[in-house]
Amino acid sequence: MENRDLLRFAEEVARGAGGILRRNYGRKQSIHFKGEIDLVTEVDRQSEAYIMGSIRSAFPDHGILSEESSEILTSSPYRWIVDPLDGTTNYAHGYPCFCVSIAVEREGSLLAGAVFDPLLGELFTAKPGGGAFRNGERIFVSPTEKLRQSLLSTGFAYDVNTSADNNLDYFREFVFTGQAIRRDGSAALDLCYLACGRFDGFWELALKPWDTAAGLLILTEAGGLATRLDGSPYDFIQPDILASNGLIHDQMLAVLKKSRRDVP
Repeated sequence: MENRDLLRFAEEVARGAGGILRRNYGRKQSIHFKGEIDLVTEVDRQSEAYIMGSIRSAFPDHGILSEESSEILTSSPYRWIVDPLDGTTNYAHGYPCFCVSIAVEREGSLLAGAVFDPLLGELFTAKPGGGAFRNGERIFVSPTEKLRQSLLSTGFAYDVNTSADNNLDYFREFVFTGQAIRRDGSAALDLCYLACGRFDGFWELALKPWDTAAGLLILTEAGGLATRLDGSPYDFIQPDILASNGLIHDQMLAVLKKSRRDVP
């Protein structure tokens, strides 16, 4: 299976799932809570059923890791990593920032990624060595070289009020060292916005593979850089990420080190 075929399939399925999200956007939702504030809507499940059904039909031997269902394990080296609705809380409140994120990997190597924002109609895509694109046009990270002139993005985990590792210390330092910070509630879109130059840097903790797999490939193909918060190598299995245009990465690492003395 060639990467271009996998990417084409991911694009088609992301658009199809995005259509489900768009048609139901603004309607009253049946909401279920997985935790005190961590929620899932009926549309999450509709979108996921569509995506998983499409994958199982086209690639019945492939594994699937999706946010709202138990992982489908197979003997195949291929695994799809799916977030049927990244930005569920936004969606449930009618806040227009959410997307579908679909990636496929083979033994840990990402082969294709697609992130679709159905409200703006923006489809971000990438495959290894092929560059990153928004609606078919090549995208690149920003040329910003100074942290003080950088627009940053971040997010907070659902356990922010109980976890000691809650990102508030990092947030405080970046408020004073960056130009501004946005918190839009979709890690996948944060990475895509970083890839196309809307953001200059991004960091977050307590992430899952479906949050970052597709966006990570899109970012790196756009010329961006991603590490863990301590500067060590990052992959989509890791829970914490520091991502940037590459030019401000060391400056961001220095801020993280200052804000948490236990970060090497």
